[in-house]
Amino acid sequence: MHRRLTGILVAMALATSMNSPAHAAEPAAVAPAETPASAQAHRFLDALTNGDDARFLGFIHDASPRSKLSDDQWLELRPNLRQLKFHGLLAATPTTADLSVFDGARDSWARLLITVEPEPPHAIATFGIRNARRPADVPPPPKLQPAALIAAVKARLEAEAAADKFSGAVLIAKDGKPIFTQAYGLADREARTPITAETQFRYGSMGKMFTAVSILQLEQAGKLDLTAPVGRYLKAYPNAAIATKVTIENLLTHTGGTGDIFGAEFTAHRLSLHDAKDYVALYGARPPEFPPGDRVAYSNYGFMLLGRIVEAASGLSYDDYVQQHIYAPAGMTDTGMLPETVHLAHRATGYRREQGQLVSAADTQPYRGTPAGGGYSTVGDLLRFGNALTLGRLLDGEHLKRLTTGGITGADGTFYRYDFGGTTSEGSRFIGHAGGAPGMNGELRVFPDDGYTVVVLANRDPPVATVIASFISDRLP
Repeated sequence: MHRRLTGILVAMALATSMNSPAHAAEPAAVAPAETPASAQAHRFLDALTNGDDARFLGFIHDASPRSKLSDDQWLELRPNLRQLKFHGLLAATPTTADLSVFDGARDSWARLLITVEPEPPHAIATFGIRNARRPADVPPPPKLQPAALIAAVKARLEAEAAADKFSGAVLIAKDGKPIFTQAYGLADREARTPITAETQFRYGSMGKMFTAVSILQLEQAGKLDLTAPVGRYLKAYPNAAIATKVTIENLLTHTGGTGDIFGAEFTAHRLSLHDAKDYVALYGARPPEFPPGDRVAYSNYGFMLLGRIVEAASGLSYDDYVQQHIYAPAGMTDTGMLPETVHLAHRATGYRREQGQLVSAADTQPYRGTPAGGGYSTVGDLLRFGNALTLGRLLDGEHLKRLTTGGITGADGTFYRYDFGGTTSEGSRFIGHAGGAPGMNGELRVFPDDGYTVVVLANRDPPVATVIASFISDRLP
């Protein structure tokens, strides 16, 4: 089992919340009738959240005998999901069930979706977790004015830090100016180095923001056509189906079927994958997993391809392009993608949980940051990025709107948004991105309608930063 599965799950949940109608369902006035699928969903939820691992695996072996996940993968998934609490049945057919659940690990609402085989014993075919809005029958959290908001955030963070559940930095800004900046915990537990506002945290998939902005900049400059296939720009791409059928928009929306990068091959080649072209050399011959536009499947590899397209269209290396066209104009001096072997005075060590203990996550990290993420930044630099974006220093108004609201309509008529933003459980729209992997978790949420920006970076496993970002977001005035 690859140790990045937890981070991938977080990213998948974020992708579905941005690119599918995950917020559409609410508990019906009259509860739907129970079906074989909903009965299996209840049993799955009970096995997931109660009892020991042996009982859980026994249920999986009986209820999902053709599961593509190994026992180790199921056991790594379980801690991330075992705080789900049933709230209500949203919809059910004989083969599908949609449950409203509260995710205690993330302090947020979600949907558990189950499909089963039509014939008894109705084996579980698929399951998924999607972000959801607070159900209508649950009171909302209080909206707090700035002074009360800051007091509530400080109390929450101090309690989490005292319990050694949070280690990171938090920034809240109004109209581009910080109104709260605090740091908690240790950047290096062995050296006892404290985290400060200047600490550089690995940000996981948050780096996809820079790739998406780069693509829209190049379209704005007339150097890219987002509807064009990959092969127009990557002329020697080794798989003909991806080269001719997968478009840039498919990559931006995770609808290209281009697959992921983490697994046994990544583990075997982790330290020799130095840039996007190395990933293409390793994974480029793979065929698409499904027809483009057929559905969403979060694809880190798809953003590697976008990085190569940035290089082809601009004539610069990905690093040089981002430095010249994003970091420099935004004033970001503490953000980068230098290899893990390069010592940075303020770079935090990432810590993951292993058998209940905090250990270094260094053996799970890529060689360096890439177009799919994995670089480093500070809360201040990410505020500068958000400010530069909304003030028009990186994109004109037309292309900023396209980045944050654009997308494609899939084969089934579903509209899939570009991977840049979402909505809170209270329905507030934000732009930005999250990132998560062992030893790292981050969130940038820019709320253009009310002028607030929330940045949280942590050197711990997900969802420590996401929980805090959601706590703040749901209470913004």
